[in-house]
Amino acid sequence: MTGSRATNRAMFWRIIRRLFGANPGRLFVMLLALGAGAAVTAALLNLQVDAKRRLTSEFRALGGNVVIAPGASSSPSNAPLLDGSILKQLPPDSAGKRVRAVAFLYAIGDLSIWAERDKDQKNVPHMRAILVGTSPEDFSSILPSREVQVFEGMTSGQTGCQVGASLAEKLRLQVGQTLLAKTDNGGSLSCWVISVLSFGGPEDGQVFVYLPEIQSETGNEGLVSLIQLSVPGTLQEINGYIADLRNKFPGADVHGIRQFTEGEAKIYNRISGLLTATVGIVLVLTGLCVMAAMTNVAMERRNDVGLMKAIGGSMRRVLRLFLAEAALLGLVGGVIGAAAGILLSIGLGKAVFGVAARPRLIVYPVTVAMTIIVAIISAFPLRRLASIRPASVFRGEA
Repeated sequence: MTGSRATNRAMFWRIIRRLFGANPGRLFVMLLALGAGAAVTAALLNLQVDAKRRLTSEFRALGGNVVIAPGASSSPSNAPLLDGSILKQLPPDSAGKRVRAVAFLYAIGDLSIWAERDKDQKNVPHMRAILVGTSPEDFSSILPSREVQVFEGMTSGQTGCQVGASLAEKLRLQVGQTLLAKTDNGGSLSCWVISVLSFGGPEDGQVFVYLPEIQSETGNEGLVSLIQLSVPGTLQEINGYIADLRNKFPGADVHGIRQFTEGEAKIYNRISGLLTATVGIVLVLTGLCVMAAMTNVAMERRNDVGLMKAIGGSMRRVLRLFLAEAALLGLVGGVIGAAAGILLSIGLGKAVFGVAARPRLIVYPVTVAMTIIVAIISAFPLRRLASIRPASVFRGEA
C-alpha cells in the first residue's frame, strides 16, 4: 500500500513537470501575469500599511491633538485654572508610544522694549499682548514653529523668552534685546529675547516665557490655564486615551482637537479605500489574463485528459493535476512578484510621502497567498475537461 502511494506520488509530480514543459511560451505569459499582479498588489498593500504610520507622524508634526482644560466647576472666577500637578499624573505613553504634554498659563500685559535712558523709553513702541508661560524646552513639540531670528551670542543673566514673528515686527524687536512686560494684576517681568518664531497662527502675536515666571508674577503658583498633549496612535487609540484621562480627572474638561484626529482618520480611510479598490482591480485583471490562458490549456489537453480517463484515471485526480499546476504557478509568480512589489513600494513611498516606505513583512505572505488563490480560481475553465468522453476523443469528435 505504501509502495503504491509512493508510486502514485512520483507519477503525479512527473506529470506536473511534463505539464510545465508542454508549452514554455504560455507558461511564461501566465507567470508574467501572476508576477506583475503580485508586484502591484504587494506595492500597494505595503503602501497602505505604511501610510498609517506616515500619516500619524505627519499629523503629530502639526502639534497637540488633545487638550486638558478647566472644567465648568473647577473655579468660580472668570479665568478658571488647572492644578499644575496634573501634568505629572498623566500616563506617559499610549499604545506603547510616548505622549508629549506641555502646560500653558496665559496672562495679558503691556509690552515694551527696554531703553538705556528713561527719556528714550517714551519713544519705544508699546502694545498689549498675551504672555504665555510654558516650558521652552518642550513646547516646540506641541506648537511647531520656524525660527525667524536666533540670538547667536552669549545670553545675559535674565530669563530668556521667545517672541512671535508678527509681535516682533510691530514692536520692531530684535533678538538680544530686553523685553519689558507689565501684567494686568500689577506684576512685571523682563526677559532676554533669544529667538523670534513664526507659527503661522495666533501664536505669532504672543510672548513665550518660562512658566514659573508667569506663575509668580500673576500670583498663580502651581496653576496652569490648560495642558496640550500630542498623543500618537490611531483614532481609536487616541479616543481610548482621552477616555482614560476623563476617568482619572473627572473635574477637568478633556477633549480632542477634532480637525486633527478626525482629519487623520478621514484621510487614511480614503487612501486605504483607494488602495484596496486598486488591489481588487489588479487581482481581477490578473485572474482574467490567467483564465484566458487556462482556456487554451483546456482546449489543448482534451486528448491528454481523454487518455487519462481511458486508462482508469478518475476525473477528480485529473483535475487535481491541473489545480496543482495552477497553484504552483501562483506560488512562483507570487514569490517573485511580491519581492519585486515590496522593493517598488519603497520608491513609491518616497515619491508620495517624501520618505521611503518601510517594508512590512506581513505583506509578503499575504500577497503570495492571494496570488495562489487567484491562480486557482482562474483555473475554472478546466472544469470543461470533466465532460470529455474518452471514446469521443479517440474518434476525433471532441
